[in-house]
Amino acid sequence: MPRLLLTVQLAVLSTASALAHRLSDLRRRPPTGQATAEYALVLLGAAAIALMLVAWAAKSGKIGELFDAVVGQLIDKAG
Repeated sequence: MPRLLLTVQLAVLSTASALAHRLSDLRRRPPTGQATAEYALVLLGAAAIALMLVAWAAKSGKIGELFDAVVGQLIDKAG
């Protein structure tokens, strides 16, 4: 019986040591999941601003004016 108890104690200590080592590794690593979520939120914000800008430009006719100006300059330089 004492031999079985010693074996169980060694197994518990070994497992506890492995868990402690793993936990210390996790504490040293940067929080990559959090950084990924932050990047996703920034990209969503940038996309929302870009969509609002495009909607405003399309509604105000600025895109057509810009296109006409660029094509006009290209024709002037080519001709």
